[in-house]
Amino acid sequence: MDEITAEYAVAELAPAIPLRFRPTFRVAAKTDMGRVRENNEDKFEFYIPEDERLLAGRGAVFMVCDGMGGHAAGQIASELAAKTFLDVFYTHSADDQGEAISAAIRAANRYVLGVGQSVPGRRGMGTTLTALIVRQDEAWIGHVGDTRVYRWREASTERLTTDHTFVEESIRMGTLTPEAAAVHPHRHVLMRAIGAEDALVPEVLQFDARVGDRYLLCTDGLNNHVGDELIGEVLDRLGPSEAAWHLVERALQDGGSDNTTVLVVRIEDLVPAS
Repeated sequence: MDEITAEYAVAELAPAIPLRFRPTFRVAAKTDMGRVRENNEDKFEFYIPEDERLLAGRGAVFMVCDGMGGHAAGQIASELAAKTFLDVFYTHSADDQGEAISAAIRAANRYVLGVGQSVPGRRGMGTTLTALIVRQDEAWIGHVGDTRVYRWREASTERLTTDHTFVEESIRMGTLTPEAAAVHPHRHVLMRAIGAEDALVPEVLQFDARVGDRYLLCTDGLNNHVGDELIGEVLDRLGPSEAAWHLVERALQDGGSDNTTVLVVRIEDLVPAS
């Protein structure tokens, strides 16, 4: 199962970094409208470069967006954000990977914000954007909103991202307990989103990447219904395709109150370059 993205004929712009490791992947994704919504505002994309310089200097991108705005505006926002991120990230001239990720997210924000301000019926549209980038033996995350990244490694699952929501911020400040946050009426209010304001500060994270790592990117339609413990169990015992289908099915069985999208990435190997 592949989702086709336009080829980037701009490899000469990528940083001239020697290819030390060529990562190989198994990738699976599933998205569902859910049992309540009338359209699907979620979007997933991935792009694995064939060009050696682009693969070495930028890496492979796996991304999930969760649009908002109603009347198809959220679907448009997530589409525009995903495509803009890929275009800018792979054509950006910065040697610094974190700078290129931040610039791509800010460009997506400007584009979505501009369309929302200029097109009637699109005002207030926005989206989350969370991208996992695997470059050689590094994993990078660019993150805005409450779409999550989990990593399974050596029989243990860890959430790598923090939700940019009112309740998560309150937990960090000590004004809300996790138990109170779980039932708070404003638990889904975002503090950061693509298309919300000009001065967006993306969150950029860096980790090591290892053979066997399993990553799950998911919209809140999943974690509204499926807890972290079950997510860990599924990543532990199922391959990417079965895990994606099983997790979405569990969200539907629990009510399917929102669009649900999961993207599962397993690093099969890090082949040393000759």
